[in-house]
Amino acid sequence: MISLRLEGVRFVYPDRTLALAGVDLAIEPGERVAIVGENGSGKSTLVRHLNGLLRPTVGRVLHDGRDVADQRVAALAARVGIVVQDPDRQIFSGRVLDEVTFGPRVLGRGRDEAVQAGLAALAAVGLADLADANPYDLGDSRRRLLAIASILAMETPVLVLDEPTTGQDASGVARVRELVADVAGKDRTVVAISHDLRFVAETFDRVVVMSGGRVTIEGGP
Repeated sequence: MISLRLEGVRFVYPDRTLALAGVDLAIEPGERVAIVGENGSGKSTLVRHLNGLLRPTVGRVLHDGRDVADQRVAALAARVGIVVQDPDRQIFSGRVLDEVTFGPRVLGRGRDEAVQAGLAALAAVGLADLADANPYDLGDSRRRLLAIASILAMETPVLVLDEPTTGQDASGVARVRELVADVAGKDRTVVAISHDLRFVAETFDRVVVMSGGRVTIEGGP
């Protein structure tokens, strides 16, 4: 388990767009935190700072009180796994099982251990019977679940989901909700960006509202 903290984080993209305008945020181990706000409010930019995909222009990101500025992205990715909104930006393998074992292998696990973790992740998202399928033969909702499974298999202490219910029917949303509860029940942290306010209210302990690159409100759902 790790704690996450952002202190005075500002981020400016190369085109001079100010995406984060001084964010202070603490996320404790085992929390279920939803981040909500209008498009362009800085939500995705914020979570990409959690595993070093983006680095602050000003401010600090801390893992267990340690500044991550001088830490490699690979080391940070072993702690914070991010499922991106578009599964086709994440999926690259020609076989479902290969997709979910890639992450564990990158983290140094042996083949048998990686396969075990991958199969468990597929079972968690309801895709256990599709281990030998081609990901690109799956429908959109199943590809989204596969993207979740591929990060879930890495067993990172923190799991970040970007719009996990997009493209899901009621049963898919229920499965994601159960998945979040299961991960949090293992003392892992779950952070999700979502516009689905019902899903947020039914699934998360704390809600962070963003607007204009700032955290404007945070509290219970």
